[in-house]
Amino acid sequence: MQPQKIREIVLGKALDPLKGETRHSLALVAFLAWVGLGADGLSSSAYGPEETFRALGEHTHLGLYMALATALTVFIIALAYNQVIELFPTGGGGYRVATKLVGPYMGLIAGCALVLDYVLTIAISIAAGVEALASLLPLGFQEYKLWAEVFFIAVLIVLNLRGLKEAIKILLPIFLGFVVTHFLLIVYGIYVHVDILPTLIPNTLSDTVELANHIGWIGVSGMLLLAYSQGGGTYTGLEAVSNNVNILAEPRVHTGKMTMFYMALSLAFTAAGIILLYLLWQVTPVHGETLNASTFKAIINNINFGSPLANQIGLSIVLAFEAGLLFVAANTGFLGGPSVLSNMAADSWVPHKFRYLSTRLVTQNGILVLGVAALAILFWTRGSVTLLVVLYSISVFLTFAISLFGLCLYWWQHRHELDHWKRRFTLSLVGFLICFSILGVLLVDKFTEGGWATALIIAAIAALCIYIRNHYRETKAAIHSVDQVFANQPFGSHAGALLPQTEDQTAVFIVGTSHGGGLHALLWVQRMFPGHFKNFIFVNARTVDSHVYGGEGAVEQMRAEANASLKFFVDFCHSHGMAASSSLGFGTDVVNEVINLCTVISKDYPNAIFFTSKLIFEHDNWFSRLLHNQAALAIQRRLHLDGLQMVILPMKV
Repeated sequence: MQPQKIREIVLGKALDPLKGETRHSLALVAFLAWVGLGADGLSSSAYGPEETFRALGEHTHLGLYMALATALTVFIIALAYNQVIELFPTGGGGYRVATKLVGPYMGLIAGCALVLDYVLTIAISIAAGVEALASLLPLGFQEYKLWAEVFFIAVLIVLNLRGLKEAIKILLPIFLGFVVTHFLLIVYGIYVHVDILPTLIPNTLSDTVELANHIGWIGVSGMLLLAYSQGGGTYTGLEAVSNNVNILAEPRVHTGKMTMFYMALSLAFTAAGIILLYLLWQVTPVHGETLNASTFKAIINNINFGSPLANQIGLSIVLAFEAGLLFVAANTGFLGGPSVLSNMAADSWVPHKFRYLSTRLVTQNGILVLGVAALAILFWTRGSVTLLVVLYSISVFLTFAISLFGLCLYWWQHRHELDHWKRRFTLSLVGFLICFSILGVLLVDKFTEGGWATALIIAAIAALCIYIRNHYRETKAAIHSVDQVFANQPFGSHAGALLPQTEDQTAVFIVGTSHGGGLHALLWVQRMFPGHFKNFIFVNARTVDSHVYGGEGAVEQMRAEANASLKFFVDFCHSHGMAASSSLGFGTDVVNEVINLCTVISKDYPNAIFFTSKLIFEHDNWFSRLLHNQAALAIQRRLHLDGLQMVILPMKV
C-alpha cells in the first residue's frame, strides 16, 4: 500500500482551504465549542474540588464556604473573559490581551504560561483520567498507569491530526454521558440529605465561630484562602474560548459568549455540587480511590440497583465517563496550545512553522510538539496528579492575572470614551485580585513542592523565545538591507507587455515576498548567461496558514499582495524589453504547490530552467536551519526527481 494511501486512511483526505464551504464545515457552533473547549473546565471537577476539600483537613465544615466561593469565582472569571472575547474577536486570548494592553514582553510571559498550561492540560487530564480508571481496578494496575497514559496521548494526537471537529464529534458521547450521570448523582445526592440543608448554614457558622475561638479569625481566613487556592485547578480551562474564537462559527463574539455561559453554568453547578456532596455524605479519603469515587459509591449503594454487582457496574459507568471526560479535556490542550503557538509564531517568538497548516487544516506542528511535551512532563512527574495540579494552577493563574490586569488598564485608560466603564473595570479588578491572590498563595505555599519548577520552565521558554525573536529580527533587517540595495534598480524605458514564446529558452524564478531576493536571482542569471534566456517567468506559492485561513478577508488580502509582488517583477522585465509572465498558487504546503506550478510551466515551456534564492547564514547551525524552512532544497530535490533542472542561488545575510 502506498504511503499516501495509508496517510489518508489514518488522517483523512486533504481539504481545500480556499473553498468557502470548507471553513463553514469546520467552524464550531456554541454546543460543539462547549464540548471541545468547555471539557477542560468541566473536567477539573474531577480533581479541583478534591484538592480543596483535602486542604481543609479535619475542618470539613468549611467546605460550604468553598462550594459557594467556587461557584461565584467561576462566574466572575467567565464574565471577565467575555470582555476578552469582545475586544479580541479573532482569538489569541490571554496572549493577545497581554501583548496589546500591557506590552510585548508581558505578552511573552502570558504566552509561555499558556503554552505550559495547555501542555499540563493534556498531562493532568490524562493522568487524572487514568487515576479514575485505576480506582476500578486492582492495586496491581498502578505500575502500568504511565504506559496507559502514553497510549491515550497517542490516540488523541492521531484524532487531532484528522481535524478538530472530527475529534470533538468522536468524543461527544463521552462528554454528554458525564454531564447526564453527574447531574443526576449530584441532584439525587443532595435530595437524599435535603433534611440536613436547613441546619447546614447555622451549624457551619457556629462551627466556624468555635474554630475561630481556638485559632483566631486570621487563622480561619488563612485556612480558607489556602484551601481556596489549592482548588485553583477548578477554574482552569475558562480561558480556552477566548484563545480560540477564530475557530467558532459566525457571529463569533455571540458564539463565544454562549459557549462561555454553558461552560460557567456547567462547571459552577458540578464543582460546587461535588463539594456539597462531600459535606452531606461525610466522605473520608480511601487509599486507591479518589474522593469522587468514594462519594459516588456511597450514593449508588444508597440508590441500590438490586445487587452489589449491579451497583459496581453503575459506579464503573460513572467513573468511566469521568475518566472519559478527562480525556476529552486533554483534547482541549490540542486545540488551544497550537493556537497560542500560532499567535506567538506570528510575532516571531517561536519558529514560523508553527503557523503552518496540514492538509487537514490543523496546526500539525503544534499538535505534535504539545503531545511530546505532555509525555515528557508525565515521565518527569511519574503521573502525580498532586504535583501536576500545582504546576498547572500556577501557570493558569499567571495568565489569568496578567490578562485581567491588562483589562483593568484598558478600561481605566478609556474611561472618558466608554459608557459603563466602571462596571467593566470593577469586574476586571475583582477578577484580577482573586487570581493574583490565588497565584501568590500557590507560589508561596507550594514553591518547594513544584512551584519553583513552573517558574523555571516559564523562564526557560521565555529566554528561548527572546533568542528566537532576536534571530528573526536580525534576519529581517539583513533581508531589508538587501531589498534596499535592489530597490534602486531602475526600470527601463520600454513600454508595453511582451509575451513569452513557448519554444524559447525560459528562466523560471521561484520568488517570495522579498523583491530583493527575486531581483538578485534575475540579475545573477542575466550576468552569468547574457542573452541566453528570452522568457522570464515568476512563480509565487503562498502558504495558507492559521492566520490567513478563516480570517475575515485575509485570503483576499494575501492574494492582492502576492499579485502586486508578481506584477512588480513582470513590469520590471517588460520595462527592459524582456518577455515575462507570472504564476500564482495557494496551498497549505508551499513545496507541493510550487512543484505543481513548475510542472505545468515545464509542459508549456519545455526549455525551462528553474532558479530561486536561499538565505545563507555566516554562522549556520542546526538551530538556524530549524527556524528557516528548507523549502528551496526540498523543491530542488523534487524537481530533479521529475527530470527538471533547478539552480539555487546563495544570498548571504
